[in-house]
Amino acid sequence: MSTIFASKFSRSLFRLLTILPAALLAPGIGYSNPLKINNEDNSMLPTRSEIPPKNKWNVEALYSDPMHWMKDLTDVKGKGESPRWPELKTFQGRLGDPKAMNEFLTHYLSLDRKLAKLATYAHLRLDEDLGNDEFKRNYGLITSINHDFRLETSWLEPEILALSDQSIQRLIGEPTLVPYRFHFERILRMRPHTLSSDKEELLALSGKAMDSSYKAFAALNNADMTFTPAVDSSGKEHPLTNGTYGSMIHSSDRALRKSTMLNLHLGYQNHINTLCELLQGQTQTHLFNARARNFTNCVTAALFGNQINPAVVYQLVDAVKKGRAYMEEYMALRKAVLKLDELHPYDLSSPLVEEANMKLTYEEAREAVVESVAPLGAAYQDALRKGLTQDRWVDPYENAKKRSGAYSSGCYDSMPYILMNFHGTLTDTMTLAHEAGHSMHSFLSRKNQPYIYAQYPIFVAEVASTFNEQLLMDHLMTKAKTKKEKAYLISDQIDRIRGTIYRQTLFAEFELKIHELAEQGQPLTPSLLNRMYADLMREYYGPLLVMDPEIEVEWARIPHFYYDFYVYQYATGVSAAMALHEQVLKSPEARDRYVKFLSSGGSKYPLDLLKEAGVDMTTSAPIEAALKRFAYLVKELKKNLE
Repeated sequence: MSTIFASKFSRSLFRLLTILPAALLAPGIGYSNPLKINNEDNSMLPTRSEIPPKNKWNVEALYSDPMHWMKDLTDVKGKGESPRWPELKTFQGRLGDPKAMNEFLTHYLSLDRKLAKLATYAHLRLDEDLGNDEFKRNYGLITSINHDFRLETSWLEPEILALSDQSIQRLIGEPTLVPYRFHFERILRMRPHTLSSDKEELLALSGKAMDSSYKAFAALNNADMTFTPAVDSSGKEHPLTNGTYGSMIHSSDRALRKSTMLNLHLGYQNHINTLCELLQGQTQTHLFNARARNFTNCVTAALFGNQINPAVVYQLVDAVKKGRAYMEEYMALRKAVLKLDELHPYDLSSPLVEEANMKLTYEEAREAVVESVAPLGAAYQDALRKGLTQDRWVDPYENAKKRSGAYSSGCYDSMPYILMNFHGTLTDTMTLAHEAGHSMHSFLSRKNQPYIYAQYPIFVAEVASTFNEQLLMDHLMTKAKTKKEKAYLISDQIDRIRGTIYRQTLFAEFELKIHELAEQGQPLTPSLLNRMYADLMREYYGPLLVMDPEIEVEWARIPHFYYDFYVYQYATGVSAAMALHEQVLKSPEARDRYVKFLSSGGSKYPLDLLKEAGVDMTTSAPIEAALKRFAYLVKELKKNLE
């Protein structure tokens, strides 16, 4: 099962549980990138071939070169064009027999596993250079073959669900099928939402066409979008890309921040009609799938597979809105510290504490991340150190046409790969900790679970990542030597909670609203989306934030809106992580529970996994506690700035 966070494509072993590759725009301590040819004259980014092998991820551990990948693809893709795997069809009508079911699952999972490895390599190579035609072709090939695989097994769930209760009990009671009991349970939950085999085949046929909106957005956003250079207070121009945006928006030069944010969003404004139609197409895809499967609405359809009640999302929105007073207090503090007449969105990422001496090279950042995870035990720490150094999990530096942002990706038969665009900021260091958390979660799950349960549910995916961010912050706080440095780190913690709870919940509500409009038959228009987004910004940030007209189009650049209700999990994830972090630091038993949670993969429903780890996300208590922590940090920041 190939994984990537956050991800758009999701399917199980029977199309509901596995995740195929897609893009992630991650949150983007000074600047240090040895691969920048000449920072002074803003020369172009290096090409992929100009980067030393030691500064690239070890994708050769999967396949030594594309020729070996192609050989494996030829072996796996089947002899015929249609059907590719006729042997799978021979099991149709026989799955009520335990022996046949066992044989089928063995063969099916073997194919699925090989295809996941092929897909992982293809998307990693493509993300190294989105302009490489060979990588584009190879990714297209494996995407097409995966589509055929889903199509040729579309009969599977309907056949299982059509079995009599007696046959189901016979399967569940068969000793050779004991490892699949929880998997069968998840399939049976889908009985009211699974169609006849011919209709399931039709839905499978539609899958490739329905991916078009996301693929078009990804191509436009990552490869074709261009922006007017940003200009600093001295009139100097700076090349503006999705990669450079993250560092320049944190600049202490307000003119540069303003130019960076406004010029970036003007770039999206220039394509607003296209971007509106792409988002509308993706929303209609979600609506089509929800209605085809007899769900009452899109959010229910998206959350059903993981047994998450939609009330969790609405509860999150309500809790965060009730905590708006904390945000307004922070907005007032930020405005006062920056000595501004007006507070604008481009002022929200500027440092409140200047020159806190937090500059780190990538090597220093890597060591800090490894040192920070000591509370999780020597075994965890040693595995992470080996992965980040000897095994080369990470592709750290930006190059021409490399995918923007950051993610953790991989499959059962690979290391957990990390893509980054490291520019030396504290944000970049925290992003490394974040993706390392994902990667260790994947590493431990694959090490301790069979293939069928190695992929953990998306709902818990952000817990491990934000937990590791908190550990890194603890570590950096112990290293802080001055009140100024402590204020710098506290300010960063505040902004991370703002970004992962307030901001992502805003995104979640926007996502709820656009799907509700689609369900009501109301078309999305650029002016409607702009107005709705601006209203939410005012509601979440309060009256002190002045909305620039250019920022109203920010919705158009958020890839998460294509992921089918993913963003709310950043907020629930960080809240759960903060609760577990507090417990782990207090007792070895809590640490052991947490490591067990990381090792459990998808062997249970996500809310059950978290309850066993020590946090109950069916209540609003973890969200409320996280918001109170935010309020506490705001007060601490005031003290350290006095």
